[in-house]
Amino acid sequence: MGITGRYAPSPTGTLHVGNLRTAVLAELRARQRGGVLRLRIDDLDPVTSSDEHLDRQLADLEAVGVTFDGEPVRQTDRFVRYRNAIEELDSAGLVYPCFCSRREIREAASAPHVHLPDGAYPGTCADLGSTERDRRAESRPAALRVRAGGEEVQFADRAAGETTGWIDDFVIRRNDGIPAYNLATVVDDADMGVTEVVRGADLLSTTPRQVWLLRRLGFPPVEWCHVPLMVNESGQRLAKRDGAVTRADLTSLGVSDAELRARLLASVGLAEGEPFDPATLGTDPTTWSLRGQTPT
Repeated sequence: MGITGRYAPSPTGTLHVGNLRTAVLAELRARQRGGVLRLRIDDLDPVTSSDEHLDRQLADLEAVGVTFDGEPVRQTDRFVRYRNAIEELDSAGLVYPCFCSRREIREAASAPHVHLPDGAYPGTCADLGSTERDRRAESRPAALRVRAGGEEVQFADRAAGETTGWIDDFVIRRNDGIPAYNLATVVDDADMGVTEVVRGADLLSTTPRQVWLLRRLGFPPVEWCHVPLMVNESGQRLAKRDGAVTRADLTSLGVSDAELRARLLASVGLAEGEPFDPATLGTDPTTWSLRGQTPT
């Protein structure tokens, strides 16, 4: 039985060529393993998302040969499903309200007696009594956090290898009522029947939290594949200062869509039709550049 992959762009701007390459690799993995590729639109926040950005992204994906199976899924259509998942976690005693501001979290985490990974929540609101919760709720709406207790999670990644992550009490619903990315993507992947996630290495640090949620919600495990980011010839993440970083940029410089796809594949040592094996990617970031092929 083939795998079910997915690609999940956020319609908040133009797709970077690195995002296009990830989409190409996600489709290669799915097709070469006899599977399908689903499209999910990560438009959780309607303030930052737009149909104009989405239309441009879909046109870019089609231009480099990425096609999808089935109807797309939009996160803005699924808030009831996310609420049900939060209620399930709450019934298990794994959710509590948090009234901390970002400044308060930074100050608490940097206190001399506190030793936590960067960005970890120090548990300030974890054991508040009902009276104190009511008092704080008068001045600030609460976010919702899971009660993870500093658990360690291990998982295998097809590109990054064996990985271990420490789980803090992370947010699953923002204080404006919008479900957090980690919760939404886990629920969506499970409901869409996703069995393999191919995405950029910048999201590897979020994966332990998602593995934790998968297990707590009783969802089937998925295979992970975090591909390295597109970089410049110095091994730094490719940015606008490096020149052409979008399909529109390259089109304006005379690069055809077919040539762009060929360059994306060549940057990982592939030619059209060759199998994509994440285990062969290696860890040298300079192998993930366009190797001087992108005009500036």
